[in-house]
Amino acid sequence: ARGAHGGFHSESPNEIDGMTDDDKLHDEAEEIRKETAAEAPELAEHDRVAELEKALEEATNKALYAAAETQNVRRRLEAEKVQASNYAATAFARDMLAIKDHLDRALAAVTDELKADKVASNFLAGIEATSRELEQAFARNGITRITAIGELLDPHRHQAMVEIPSGEAEPGTIVEEMQPGYMIKDRLLRPALVAVAKAAG
Repeated sequence: ARGAHGGFHSESPNEIDGMTDDDKLHDEAEEIRKETAAEAPELAEHDRVAELEKALEEATNKALYAAAETQNVRRRLEAEKVQASNYAATAFARDMLAIKDHLDRALAAVTDELKADKVASNFLAGIEATSRELEQAFARNGITRITAIGELLDPHRHQAMVEIPSGEAEPGTIVEEMQPGYMIKDRLLRPALVAVAKAAG
C-alpha cells in the first residue's frame, strides 16, 4: 500500500482481515458470556432440584423416625396396659393368701376326734368348701401354687429357712414345706418357705 507521502508500509500483523487481536479476544469473551448466560437458567434449575431433593430426603427421614417412635410408644403403652391388667390384683391376692393360710392351718389341726363329731364335721366341711372356693378363685386369676417338696431349691421361687441332714435326699432338695408359695401369672407372688436337705454328717 502506498502511504500518505507516497511511500509503502506493511500492514500490522494485528490488523489482518481488518480485526485486531483485541477484537478477537473481545468476541470470544462475548461468546463465552452468551453461552454462560444461556446455560445459567439450566444450572440454577439443577441446583434448585438438588436442594428440593435434599429437603425431601430430610423430611422423609424425620417422618420415618417419628413413625417408628410413635410405634415404640404405642407398644410400650400396650405392654404397660397388659402388665397393669395382669398384676392389678397382686396386693389383694397377697391378702387372700393370708386367709387361705389360716384355713389350711385350721384344717391341719383337726383331730380324728373332731372329725368324728357330727357338729364339728359340718363346721369342718364349711371350712374345706371355703378353701376350695379360694383355690378356684386363685386359678381364675392366674394364681398358682409353687411346687416345692422334692424339687431342687430355686431361689427365684423358694426361700430356704433351715437345712435338715438327710442320707436319702440329694443336698439342696426341698424336704419340707413350711408355707406354700404362689405365682401370679409369671411373677412371684410370694416364695415358698422350705427346709432343704444337706449331707448327713
